[in-house]
Amino acid sequence: MSDILESAVSTLSSKIDGHPFDGSVKFELVGVGAIRIDENGVSVDDSDADCTLSADADVFQAIIEGDTNPTAAFMTGKLKVDGDMAMALKLGSLLA
Repeated sequence: MSDILESAVSTLSSKIDGHPFDGSVKFELVGVGAIRIDENGVSVDDSDADCTLSADADVFQAIIEGDTNPTAAFMTGKLKVDGDMAMALKLGSLLA
């Protein structure tokens, strides 16, 4: 597993700790791999999800560190969303 994915799993796990997440979201880091968030927590996993968010590693890192607003990244085309938009918004509220 890459350092980027390990770091992201750790960061996301701490952000959603104690907040149940009903559904599934997958982050696809272009050229790196995928991270899945579901009722079981955060893991490196490329299986299907209710919503898939795609971005390069730098944009993803900036989003989870709070340096980039996910909505702004989406509106400028740096973040792509496929699937259940409500699931993406739910995750966004947990990361804020």
